[in-house]
Amino acid sequence: MVTPILAERTLTTPFWSTSRTSSRESLSSTSRRMLVPSDVCGVPASVQSARFPASLRRLLRSTPLFQGEDFSANITRARFEEINAAMFKSTLEPVEKVLKDAKMSREKVDDIVLVGGSTRIPKIQALVSEYFGGRQLNKSINPDEAVAYGAAVQAAVLTGQTSEQTKDLLLLDVAPLSLGVAMQGDVFGVVVPRNTPIPTNKSRVFTTVEDNQTTVTFPVYEGERTQCRDNRLLGEFELNGIPPMLRGQAELVTTFEVDANGLLKVSAQDRASGRKASISITNSVGRLSSAEIDQMIKDAEQFKNADKEFSARHEAKSDLEAYIHQVEGTITSPEIGMKLKRGAKAQVEAELARALEKLEIEDSTADELKKAQLGIKRALQKATAGIR
Repeated sequence: MVTPILAERTLTTPFWSTSRTSSRESLSSTSRRMLVPSDVCGVPASVQSARFPASLRRLLRSTPLFQGEDFSANITRARFEEINAAMFKSTLEPVEKVLKDAKMSREKVDDIVLVGGSTRIPKIQALVSEYFGGRQLNKSINPDEAVAYGAAVQAAVLTGQTSEQTKDLLLLDVAPLSLGVAMQGDVFGVVVPRNTPIPTNKSRVFTTVEDNQTTVTFPVYEGERTQCRDNRLLGEFELNGIPPMLRGQAELVTTFEVDANGLLKVSAQDRASGRKASISITNSVGRLSSAEIDQMIKDAEQFKNADKEFSARHEAKSDLEAYIHQVEGTITSPEIGMKLKRGAKAQVEAELARALEKLEIEDSTADELKKAQLGIKRALQKATAGIR
C-alpha cells in the first residue's frame, strides 16, 4: 500500500533541494510548511496525475512558505513514475509475503482484486499485472470499498447468514504467529506453525532432560524466533508425577488446541502413567496488534542467519551431550568397561573431559562441538577394537 503522506513526501522532496524562496531560504528548512500536491475532485493529485495521459502536466502547489510567498511546479506522469519507482515496487512485497505464507505459487491464484485507492495508479496496475505473468486485473470492485465488501461477507458467514453467493464460501482464520513451548537451552519448540488454519488441534512429543526427572515445566510461547527469550510468553504449567526413568525415555504428549474464538488450551500427558496437566489461555490468537505481529515477523527475517547459527549450535550441543552420556555408560558397563585396557580407557576419558570443557564454553561453535564428538568417537573405536 502507498500511504498518502509517504507519497506526498516522495513526490515533493526533489523540489525541496532545488527551489528557494525570494529570501534564498531552502524549502527543506522551512519550518512547519509542507509542499503538497493540489487535490482534484477530492482525490489526491498523486493519483489524479497518474491517471492522465503521459503528456499532461500537473501542478504542485504549496501553502505560503515564507512571508506569504507560494511555490508551484509542473510534473509529467513519466517523472512522477520515476520519482516513485521504489515505492511502487515495494507494493509487491506484501503480495510476495502472502504467497509465501500460503505456500502458493503465483500461477495458482484464481483472481487478482485491487484493494486501496493507490491501486488506481496505472504504474502499480502494470507492475501487479506483470508480476502475475501479464494477467488481467479484476477491476469490478471499487478499490476503496474492497475491504468493506470482504468484511461484510465474513460477518455474514460467521453469523450463519447464507445466500447463493456465500453458501459454498469457506473463510478461515489462521494463527498469526507460531505457538509452542520452551525446550532445553531456551529453544522454541514449535507445535502450531504460523498460518495454521484455526480451529486446530496439533500434538508433539517431548521428553525429560535428566535421569529420574519427575516434573517438567511447560512455558508456552508465541513468536517466530528460535530462542524463547525473543518470543512472547503466554503462560506456563507443570506436569508432575512422571515415573522415574533415564532421561529421554519419557514420552510427554503435548497438545495445542485453538478454537474459533482464539481460546488456546495446552495439555501434556505422560504416556506411561497417564498423568496429565493443562492450561487455558484466553484470546491467545488476536491479542497482539497487526503492527506488533508484523514487527515480530520482520525481526525473525532480520535475524534469520543468527537464529540458524543458534539452532545449529544447539543441535550440536544436544547431540554431544547425548553421546557423552552414552559413552560414559559404555565404558563403565561390565560388558565393555572391564575389557578395556587402562591406557585406552584413559584416552576416552580424556576426550570426554575435553568435550565437557567445550560444553561449558558459551560461545563454542557448532563445528567445535562436532569436532569434540568426533574425538570421543575415534578414541572409543580405538579402545574397543577387537573387543567382542
